[in-house]
Amino acid sequence: MNVMDVALICKALSDSNRLQIVQILSDGERCGCQLLEQFQITQPTLSHHMKILCECGLVSARKEGKWQHYSLNCQTLRAFQSFIAGLTCTKQDGGYCD
Repeated sequence: MNVMDVALICKALSDSNRLQIVQILSDGERCGCQLLEQFQITQPTLSHHMKILCECGLVSARKEGKWQHYSLNCQTLRAFQSFIAGLTCTKQDGGYCD
């Protein structure tokens, strides 16, 4: 995963609603209507959040009838987790890192 992809994911996750959506989707696929029930936002606002999560590749969408169903893209999530896990901190002059 390149730095630009990581930056897009970090930007997507910087919103508390989108972060909560990802948490909900970690339990499995959800219909947009099910997600909407979890928030006090409008359907267009949910659509905006889902567009951002889909564009960065963290969430996948599929249409079934008139409903959109969303799920985490596990390949992207694993690559993001691997990138973050690869970040290390080394103690510098006078600095602390635990």
